[in-house]
Amino acid sequence: MKIHTLLLTATISPAIAQDFLTPLFVTASRLEQSESSTAYSTSRIDADFILETNRRTLPDALQYTPGVLVQKTANGHGSPIIRGFTGRQNLLMVDGVRINNSTWRGGPVQYWNTVDPFSVERIELVRSQGSVLYGSDAIGGTLNAFTKSSDFENEEDGVIFQHGSTYYQYRTSGEGSHIGRAESEFGVGGKWGAHLGFTGKDFGDIEDDAVGRMKNTGYPEQDVDFRFDMALTERIKLTLAYQYVNQDDIWRWHRTIYNPGWVHGRHVATGGSYLTEIYDQERSLAYIKLTGENPEQSAFIRRWHSTLSWQKSQDSTDNLRTLTDHRTSLIDLDTYGLDVGFESEIGPGTMVYGIDYYRDMADSDAYRNGVQRPTDRPVADGSTYQLLGAYSQYEWHPAEPLRISGGVRYTYAQAEWDAYRAPGAPADVSGEGNWDDFSASLRALWDLDDFWALYGGVSQAFRAPNLNDLTGSNVTLGGLNSYGSPDLDPEKYVTAELGTRYTNETLSASLAAFYTWSRDAIISERIGPDRFSTNGGSGHVYGFEAEGVWKISPCWMLSGMASWNEGKTDSPVTGERWLTKQLPFTSSLALRWTHPNERLWVEGRVLGAVTEARVDPADQANDPQRIPTHGTPGYLVASLRAGWQVNDHLDLTCGLENLTDEDYRNHGSGQNEPGLGAILGARLSW
Repeated sequence: MKIHTLLLTATISPAIAQDFLTPLFVTASRLEQSESSTAYSTSRIDADFILETNRRTLPDALQYTPGVLVQKTANGHGSPIIRGFTGRQNLLMVDGVRINNSTWRGGPVQYWNTVDPFSVERIELVRSQGSVLYGSDAIGGTLNAFTKSSDFENEEDGVIFQHGSTYYQYRTSGEGSHIGRAESEFGVGGKWGAHLGFTGKDFGDIEDDAVGRMKNTGYPEQDVDFRFDMALTERIKLTLAYQYVNQDDIWRWHRTIYNPGWVHGRHVATGGSYLTEIYDQERSLAYIKLTGENPEQSAFIRRWHSTLSWQKSQDSTDNLRTLTDHRTSLIDLDTYGLDVGFESEIGPGTMVYGIDYYRDMADSDAYRNGVQRPTDRPVADGSTYQLLGAYSQYEWHPAEPLRISGGVRYTYAQAEWDAYRAPGAPADVSGEGNWDDFSASLRALWDLDDFWALYGGVSQAFRAPNLNDLTGSNVTLGGLNSYGSPDLDPEKYVTAELGTRYTNETLSASLAAFYTWSRDAIISERIGPDRFSTNGGSGHVYGFEAEGVWKISPCWMLSGMASWNEGKTDSPVTGERWLTKQLPFTSSLALRWTHPNERLWVEGRVLGAVTEARVDPADQANDPQRIPTHGTPGYLVASLRAGWQVNDHLDLTCGLENLTDEDYRNHGSGQNEPGLGAILGARLSW
């Protein structure tokens, strides 16, 4: 492995030294740019990093990313909290296709774990991007997962090729876990290529020193990913892709009788009472994409793309609260999408512009003890939701060291439903709502000299109320019923950011600070025995992120990060209160040694967080199974990993995690992290 790749994987996203390969970013500006040229705080994670650090899920891949708290309601669920925002206030995409849909609820959601990390070539995260380029939900962060392909363009022209690999990983925690992956690439160089991958996962129950074996935290998963790319002409490429994930029997362990509670000093989390709470998830994505470019100087449209997508997701829950209270629910959702974009050289700069459109169609039902329960439907039955956007962003260089970009987007959202029943209502009713918005962004990057760069700007974000906000019914916190409200207003946000990067031959570092103002954020308030969605008043969140990498010598490298944020929001019922889940001061430090022949490496890492006590008393009281008394205790955990490239076909990795067997959990999570455990991996390629 080349040293520049080690630099990329040793630390997730500091600016890369100029004499190394500079990673390219697409998500930040819809232009292919080097990371050092973007006026945003960005992170890039590649497939090697996921394998070498033994990342189990897509949210886990973000664990060492500054500004991100990886919350896990369950072992099979995971939701990154990015700059204080989570769930539907962060935007998840796969190959540029929007995965967020109108049934996503407030707070942490499980859907980020429906993207198989072993199918991903790289991940691009842009923090606080705003709504101009990608529309609603892009508030805390925008993550774009780019899937693996055959890379047929880089094969020998006209020659048949075939590559493949198999991967196996075993994790010792609790009952033990197994992950297997097989993938193959084949085609004709320069003409066409296909990639086919299968992943099977059998996660056993996890275990730690304080709680012991956490029964029913294990679950199975099956994943399929296929991608076909073909050069229709020298300048036009066709892509066909399909992905499928199936997860069964994911328990929300913290609410069940198998959770005995957790005591860590004066921090006490209570046990659960439900007999079962089980989630099943299936998600499919298929898309067809055309991309083209015209390198001629006189061409008005230099590049373009058009993507037509279809997604299907099925979520079901089975909740046995007591022997006489059995609740089930189901959402069946189809999403159709269209994304058309262009790039043109206009005057002294470059403009990207286009339209995107997504339409959700949802069927939903719920039962209690076998009897239909309309008020418990996850969203109103027979619902549709449309999201239309048109955007334009211009980037130019008014002076050699200065880059400025400005953009605007128009968004229109519409919701309709056939069968919604509010709590206590005698019958179903139909309804609708629509909202629109103009959002803007202004960003700049200034190269102070050959080493220093300063960047920053202001971005607006907008999120229209979705079907869950308007008509949803969920079980939240410690088991409270939470209902939507059909008369909500949109959320509005403005983020100001200032950052700097320094890069030379041996040192790369970055520092960023941000402040986000919110207005009319949709929050859940307790009214009597239940909770209801309502618009809050004003709010804010601010924080900082720092990271760096130091190439001490040709064999030694030191990398690390640190970040923190703090925020509050106004409630019409309780007044100003803390955001429900904030990032405590968190830092990580890794030291890596690589053998001169680059076939052997060893890395030690420590990860720590301070106690998170910034918790509203009502939130702790309503959610005592996930939030202990006096907040979530801090922790410091260490890991040791190594890899050996035995030959050109066999790679071995091993790791020891939580070396001191610390009992800890990420803030807001429903379970502790595993105790001391080993992870063994082997990859055979041909």
